[in-house]
Amino acid sequence: MFSNKKNSPTPHIDCLINTDTMINGDILFNGGLRIDGVVKGNISTHEGRGGTLIVSQQARVEGQITVTHAIINGEIQGDIIAGETLQLEAHARVSGDITYHALEMHHGAIVSGKLTYAAREQEEIRALPFREES
Repeated sequence: MFSNKKNSPTPHIDCLINTDTMINGDILFNGGLRIDGVVKGNISTHEGRGGTLIVSQQARVEGQITVTHAIINGEIQGDIIAGETLQLEAHARVSGDITYHALEMHHGAIVSGKLTYAAREQEEIRALPFREES
C-alpha cells in the first residue's frame, strides 16, 4: 500500500491525542500523529524526517500545520503546508491558505483560503514547447 520511499506516508500511528485532550502549545513530531482532540498551537514534522498527521472529524487545530503528509477530516483554523500529500476528507473545514504538492479533496470538504501548488525542489517544471499554427 505504501512505498518504501524516505518520505512516504506513515502507515501507523505513533501518538494519539484523545478526544478529551486539549493541548496549548506547539507540537514537533515524526512518524504518525492522530488528533481526535483540540490543539491550540503549530504542528510540524522534524526537518528532513517524514511524518503523517491525521486530524479526525471531531478534532480541531488552531495554528499552522507544516508536515510531509496530512489527512484532514476535522476543523483547521490556520495555514497548511503539506510537503508531499494532502488529503481533505468529506468533513474537513479549513480556514487558511493551503500549500501542497499533491492534493486529494473529497466532496463536502470546505476550504476558506488560497490553494497553492508547490513543486518539489528536485522536480523540474517542464513546459511544452510553443508551436505556431500554420
